[in-house]
Amino acid sequence: MTIAATEIRSVIVERDIAFPPEKIWRALTQPHLIEEWLMKNDFKPEVDHRFNLRADWGAVDCQVMAIEPNRTLSYSWAAYGLESVVTWTLTPTKTGTHLRMEQSGFRPDQQQAYQGAQFGWRKFFAGLEQTLARID
Repeated sequence: MTIAATEIRSVIVERDIAFPPEKIWRALTQPHLIEEWLMKNDFKPEVDHRFNLRADWGAVDCQVMAIEPNRTLSYSWAAYGLESVVTWTLTPTKTGTHLRMEQSGFRPDQQQAYQGAQFGWRKFFAGLEQTLARID
């Protein structure tokens, strides 16, 4: 059985944030800051580095796929049968940064994971913005 690419869905969250890309990059790549807004982790900003994200509900196995400091970060995100990729894109604007997160790879039979990700990433973005407001 083959699944057409059009059936694979993505969750996309985009925000204009009033901080420079360098500051947002720190929150996306420094383990102690990632823990504040996302989950406990052993992240390192190195291509091929394997890490996991841990929460009370379980863990996510990840591997860094691409990294371009202050511009883009991509890692695999595998949990509960979901094989997906999370890609962060930072674009400088006059007032700060346009931040885009795309989690791609949801199959049609993964509706619960898809809905959970839509809810979860909105919550994570709110936490990220709180972390950014607090750090220097």
